[in-house]
Amino acid sequence: MSSSKNARPSFACTECGWTSAKWVGRCGECQAWGTVAENAPTAGPRTAARAPLGSPAVPIAQVDVEAARARPTGVGELDRVLGGGFVPGAVVLMAGEPGVGKSTLLLDVAARAARGGRRVLYVTGEESAGQVRLRAERIGALEDELLLAAETDLGSVLGHIEQSSPELVVVDSVQTIASTAVEGAAGGVGQVREVAAALIAVAKSRDLPIVLVGHVTKDGNVAGPRTLEHLVDVVCQFEGDRHSRLRLLRAVKNRFGTTDEVGCFDLTESGIEGLSDPSGLFLSHATQSVPGTCVTVALEGRRALATVVLALVTPSTLESPRRTTSGVDSSRLAMVLAVLASRAGAPFGNRDVYVSTVGGARLHEPAVDLALALAAVSDLEGVALARGMVAIGEVGLSGELRRVAGIGPRLAEAGRLGFTRAVVPTMSVDAGQVPAGMSLVEVPHLAAAVAAAREVSASA
Repeated sequence: MSSSKNARPSFACTECGWTSAKWVGRCGECQAWGTVAENAPTAGPRTAARAPLGSPAVPIAQVDVEAARARPTGVGELDRVLGGGFVPGAVVLMAGEPGVGKSTLLLDVAARAARGGRRVLYVTGEESAGQVRLRAERIGALEDELLLAAETDLGSVLGHIEQSSPELVVVDSVQTIASTAVEGAAGGVGQVREVAAALIAVAKSRDLPIVLVGHVTKDGNVAGPRTLEHLVDVVCQFEGDRHSRLRLLRAVKNRFGTTDEVGCFDLTESGIEGLSDPSGLFLSHATQSVPGTCVTVALEGRRALATVVLALVTPSTLESPRRTTSGVDSSRLAMVLAVLASRAGAPFGNRDVYVSTVGGARLHEPAVDLALALAAVSDLEGVALARGMVAIGEVGLSGELRRVAGIGPRLAEAGRLGFTRAVVPTMSVDAGQVPAGMSLVEVPHLAAAVAAAREVSASA
C-alpha cells in the first residue's frame, strides 16, 4: 500500500523546470546554482469526474469545422507561415531577439485586423502606451478598433479581455506579465506557466486567437520553461541581423499547418513589409560581373532564394591565413578551400580568404559549396564568371560533387530570374526539371566544375 509517507520526493529547478530524483546544488539543464528545490509529493490522483459534463462527446464526423478555419491576417508572408492565418482559439508564441521587429510586425497585424472591422486588444508590458502610440503613428497603425492597454498584472489583462470582448489579443510580452496568485517575479518558471495557462484557457473558451511575444536566451532559444512551447499551438521564430533589412519568420511548431514555410520581411523606417519576391534583395549587387562573385540558389523551407556569394582572396603575411565569413558557415568554407587546394590544385595556403553574402542572407546548407568554390577561384585568378550562371552542388572531401535536395525548385527560381546556365552535379537533374531556355553544365568533380566555369566564362 502506497502513502504520502512512502512517496519519493522530487526536485525541480525554479528557473528552467528541470527535475531530479535527488537534490543537487547545480541545475543539470541551465547550469544555475541554488535553483533546485523540493516539490511537495502527491498521494495519488486528486481530480474526480465532474458532473454534469460541459459538452457531450459527439461522433467525429459531426464536428463543425467551419469555426476552426484560419482567418487571413492581411500579411501574406505571415499567413504563409501560419498556414492561412489565425485559427480561432489558437495561441501563437512569437519569439526573437530584441530589436528584430516582433512588436512592429504584430502592431501592423493588429492594425490591419482593426481596419477590417475586428476589435483588437494590444497589451504592452514592456513599453508605455505613449511609446506604442508613437510607433503606431510611424507605421500608420492608428485605428479606432485597436485598443491599447499597458498592464503587467494577469488579473488586469483578463479583466480587459472580459470588458472589451476582442476578436484578437496581442500580449507583448509573456515574460512581463505576472499573477499575484503565484510567488516569484515576472518571467520566472511559475509565473510564465500560470500566465500561459490562464491565457490559453481564455483563448479556448472564447475561440479567441491570442499572440504571445516571447524573449529568447543568448543561445537563441525561447526563454522560460520548455513547457511553454508545448502548451501553445504555434511557435514562430523571428530572425534577422540588426544591421540588415531582411527578416525571416519560421514556424518551429504548428498544429494547423506545415513547418517548412518561411516568411520574408523587409524592415524599413516606415515599418515592416512582406517580401513576396525576396530574391531581388539578394541580387541587388549582381548587375555587374566582377571577379569573386557567384550566384547560387538556397532553400529556406520550401522557398528558393537566389543569393550572391562574394569572395576576396589576398596574399597573407600571417603564418595562419585568415578565413573570415559573413553569412556563410566558416567550417564549410575551410573544408571547400582544403578540397580546392588538394583536388583542384588551387593555392590558398598562403592567402587570406574573405567570404560574405549580399542582403544579409545566411547560407548554411551544403548546396552552396560549389558557389563558394567558384567564387574563391574566380577572385584568385582575377577572372569574372559568366553572367547568367548559377552554381548548385555539395562538395565532398574527395572532390566529388553530390546531389542536393530540391534541385527542381532551385532551377525554376533561377530560370524565373533570367539565369541561362546552371553548373550542377552529374545525374542530379531530371529532364522535366530543367526550365525552358536554361542549359545545364553537369560535372562530376570539383576540378571539372572549375574548368567548366572557366570555359563558359571565356566563351561568354
